[in-house]
Amino acid sequence: MKKTTLVLILGLSLTLFFSNCKDDNSDNNGLPPGAIELPSYTQRDGDPVAGYEYLVYGDYVGSGVPLQAYSISPLAGNAHNRLGRTGDNANVAYDFTAVNAPNGVRVVAANCLACHASVFRGELVVGMGASEANFTDDQSNLIPTIDLGMGVLYGNPSPEWEAYEPFRRAVLAVGPQTVTESQGVNPADKLAAVLAAHRNPEDLTWSENPLVEIPEAVPPTDVPAWWHMQKKNTMFYNALGRKDFARFMMSSSLLTVKDTVKAREIDGHFADVLAYLQTIEPPTFPNAVDETKVTQGEKIFNDECAQCHGTYGDNETYPNLLIRLDAIQTDPYIVESYDDYTQFVDWYNSSWFSQAPYDAFIEPERGYVAPPLDGIWATAPYLHNASVPTLEALLDSSKRPTYWERSFDSNDYDLDRVGWNYTERGSQVNKQTYDTTLLGYGNEGHYYGDALSDEEREQVMEYLKTL
Repeated sequence: MKKTTLVLILGLSLTLFFSNCKDDNSDNNGLPPGAIELPSYTQRDGDPVAGYEYLVYGDYVGSGVPLQAYSISPLAGNAHNRLGRTGDNANVAYDFTAVNAPNGVRVVAANCLACHASVFRGELVVGMGASEANFTDDQSNLIPTIDLGMGVLYGNPSPEWEAYEPFRRAVLAVGPQTVTESQGVNPADKLAAVLAAHRNPEDLTWSENPLVEIPEAVPPTDVPAWWHMQKKNTMFYNALGRKDFARFMMSSSLLTVKDTVKAREIDGHFADVLAYLQTIEPPTFPNAVDETKVTQGEKIFNDECAQCHGTYGDNETYPNLLIRLDAIQTDPYIVESYDDYTQFVDWYNSSWFSQAPYDAFIEPERGYVAPPLDGIWATAPYLHNASVPTLEALLDSSKRPTYWERSFDSNDYDLDRVGWNYTERGSQVNKQTYDTTLLGYGNEGHYYGDALSDEEREQVMEYLKTL
């Protein structure tokens, strides 16, 4: 069973990583050209310690494969206990959690780290997007095999099958709808729409038949770094998520939650999870840097880029700006796809998730958020659709490959060019080849670094390593 069978929906907001936003000749109310200020919203307070415990032990996804069956599967041999968990979870991989299903059967279910943690350069980094994830196969094809094993071990009906069934029906609904063209991108937008389509908006009960139209296309996205949450006013790459962040985050429970009774319980814990996310710090660049270049690069960055991406160091600022499509010029498909998601937008904004006192709503914009750049050195590939393998290529568009392939080895990282080592191809050889000619996979736009000299780009990149 692949771990991507159990993918969760959480917010995805890391879209652009570098922006020359000088306001020369700007008539945009003092903002950089093409920029729109994003409103801020008060978030719930919580306990970060309790939030971490719920994140790695909680039952926000309460259905999966029975623990007994998991224990005899190949997955059990790859646990490594990277989180240092105790009890049953000491023998469960970091992106799964052993929990009690509503009927008391102990099951292994996915957790948020399936998409929001990654083994990077040999170490598990919680909060780093799982850019190695593979959604290029229809995961529902695995269900007949799992069904066969469940039937042999437990039979149907049985308490174990009852505990497994919500997970089963979710995979059958989601699997055919969330197949990507390349490994390394995430189908979170489509996943959210599919799960919502199968839920009654008022009480969140499951419907076998979709209640709203599901768009056909699967927009590819990059998974954002959680450590940016402490700075952002809105969630997701197109500023889609407004108001209560915890309410958005707990929507991962739509995979298996029974109804709003359980949803309210889960929601009560996610203010704590958000509090934990707001304590996460990015990994530190492991090598020495050229301090002279860092100083020079910081000046260039503050002159050319800080208006959009903020300042760093002792007096940090972050302006929370969305950059319109005509200004940023990056692949527009994520933004434009929401023209087909109007029923999903209406569903969300009239659903239980939009109810006070911790209401949230979605409002897609015609552009992309210029994100904070903390830890940018570790978050390749770049742009909102993961189309650029290195920071060097992001700053110099002439170096962006049309077809590129990486090993998906967590140690295969280039600390000089800052990003993944890759092989350039002449076409899409396999699903590990990123094809920038596909719809939604384009690597165009964000050309601001092209205006710099080679020496200036090198200096800026040296500075970015320190963030």
